[in-house]
Amino acid sequence: MNYVDQFYTKIDSILKQIHNEQQDNIKKAADILVETVERGGIIQSFGSGHSFAAAIEVAGRAGGFVNSKAIKEFYGTNGWFEVIEGVGDAFIRLVDKRKEDCFIFISNSGKNPLHIDMAKYVKEQGNKLIVVTNLKESTNAKSLHSSGKKLYEFADVVLDNYGDPGDCVIDIPEYDMKTGATSSISAAFLLNSVVLHAIEKLVSKGIEPPIMKSANIEGGREYNEALMNKYKDRMHRV
Repeated sequence: MNYVDQFYTKIDSILKQIHNEQQDNIKKAADILVETVERGGIIQSFGSGHSFAAAIEVAGRAGGFVNSKAIKEFYGTNGWFEVIEGVGDAFIRLVDKRKEDCFIFISNSGKNPLHIDMAKYVKEQGNKLIVVTNLKESTNAKSLHSSGKKLYEFADVVLDNYGDPGDCVIDIPEYDMKTGATSSISAAFLLNSVVLHAIEKLVSKGIEPPIMKSANIEGGREYNEALMNKYKDRMHRV
């Protein structure tokens, strides 16, 4: 079986496992989003390095919640500072956050100080936290934070991406390496599932969900601008 076929088989298996085994956690995470919408809060997502791809899957896209934003690393999305303790504590204090907001943090390993510092502060402030991680790998990993804790230990809800150690699933035995990273696809599926459940719950309660339309369809940009007026004092802050 070639690399692409192997990858397809593995991704198919992971998505089925998520769909079959993560429904309770997905629905619990959706409840947090519903509560945030009802309270007029903002859904704030964060991922360092390549996990930023999952953060923007939640924020500012067609079909998602208008009241959402991705927290951007001030030094770019390369993850250089995620292993330095104290950076996250200073960084999260710069973020505009309020009691009605919820947070989504994405980290495959969940062992790095940046996310742990941020999660610790968010929970101390009383906000709800959803974590997307490779739970098996993170459980077995050694924390790089002085507390000895991993990111998932701060979460109100943990969403498991069911990845292999090191994220990649295709062996290249000739050169003793692996390729075929799965976490971006599984995180996108997990988070879109959460959003869909949240929207469905809002609709069932007779609440019109604040959903962003594509800016590429007629009237979409005007619709979004009108809807974002409700949150305009929040969306463009750090």
